[in-house]
Amino acid sequence: MALVLGLRYVTKVCCFNPVIKLRVRSVWNMQATKSGRILLFLEDIFHLKEVGPLANSETSELSLLKAGEMLRNALTPQYKQLFVNIGRIEGGVKFLVDLRGDVLHEMTVTGLNQDSPHLRILNYSLRELLSLWFSVGLLNLQRITWQSPCDMVQKISEYEAVHPIRNWTDLKRRVGSYRRCFVFIHNAMPREPVVVLHTALTDTIPSSIHSIIKSNIRRSTSVETVPLEDDPETELTDDISTAVFYSITSTQKGLQSVDLGNYLIKRVVRELQAEFPHMSVFTSLSPVPGFRDWLLKEITKKIQLIHLGEQMDMSLFTPEDIYNLRGYFDLNTMAGLEKLKKTLQTNSWYQEEQLTVLLKNPLMRLCAQYLYVEKRRGYALNPVANFHLGNGAVLWRLNWLADLSPRGLGQSCSMMVNYRYFLDESEKNSLNYLECQQIPASSQVTDLVADVKKDFSTDNAPV
Repeated sequence: MALVLGLRYVTKVCCFNPVIKLRVRSVWNMQATKSGRILLFLEDIFHLKEVGPLANSETSELSLLKAGEMLRNALTPQYKQLFVNIGRIEGGVKFLVDLRGDVLHEMTVTGLNQDSPHLRILNYSLRELLSLWFSVGLLNLQRITWQSPCDMVQKISEYEAVHPIRNWTDLKRRVGSYRRCFVFIHNAMPREPVVVLHTALTDTIPSSIHSIIKSNIRRSTSVETVPLEDDPETELTDDISTAVFYSITSTQKGLQSVDLGNYLIKRVVRELQAEFPHMSVFTSLSPVPGFRDWLLKEITKKIQLIHLGEQMDMSLFTPEDIYNLRGYFDLNTMAGLEKLKKTLQTNSWYQEEQLTVLLKNPLMRLCAQYLYVEKRRGYALNPVANFHLGNGAVLWRLNWLADLSPRGLGQSCSMMVNYRYFLDESEKNSLNYLECQQIPASSQVTDLVADVKKDFSTDNAPV
């Protein structure tokens, strides 16, 4: 079995060499009675002289296992042992993490050229090692507070990628009362956060990021939130029933594709349950990166179809949308679609109150379609949705005007999403998503998606 797996790996690694590929295929379906020929093949291709005598002797399971081990050794790049030795010295693990980051960058820059197979193998070797070294059992969970070492607090500020920290006051707020900032630390990188998770402690599920990052929340249901300077250091634990994960950042580019965020959320849930036994609600308040870009591409496709005089079922706006927006855009024409596209690109729609109201329904419906319907290899196209759904969360609620920052308007036309973690169902949800590509969603989301079919089932011609 090990030998067969080894041959499959040879096929993948050496697929760019037609000679080797042909010879591998010639022995692909050999049965055990022909194992001697397989051993001779290994000797011929990989110059494994030790294998030759095995081919002439009575083949046993032990000899096949030995041949498989020789094959694995032959396929292992010699620099892999060098990486292992580097990882044993002080600062070596961090060096390898940075090295893989450089390799990933180089792969992006060079694209598919003659060096790409070698870079891919180098990347695979580094990723394999780092995945072992950064397994969850080797990571330590640590809470960051205002009293934490200065360099750690500063790195929290520097690494924040979802909602950039503006100043020291903002930073103090994010690690202060009614907040929890947790990081994963590796023993080989003791002062280097690997993953950072920011959590807000509230009494309800927020629908806007501004209530979280602009002020401390003691009673989020009140008309005005409590400013930092007036907020007490002591938390009123009876008011805390909800944990809101509003920012998760992987700080090391070299750990790309090494899944750590999933484990961090699960660890933090256990920590919060121990601190607040009555806490029952766990949710995210997540951005929707890529939605506006996706929508602009869909509008561009529709413009091109109109230009070519072709008709295709690429419906974006319902007859009701066309009617409601007629005072701003004629969505049946190229000029109207071009005007809408420019309005979305410049975020100028938010400057007009009436237009903001009119765009709410169509944009929320399209965002629901983007998150729930649009797929990549069977899974959610949006990377944030794919992350939370893979963790077992539910696509629970879309929030309008939830992020009015330039980033929020530019990424998602102001919308954010709550992904709810129902602890009793998260494992089942994760399994259904990963194995069956089923997305668990609330009625709000499914109703928005269903509205598309309902509206387009009329006799009115869609756009």
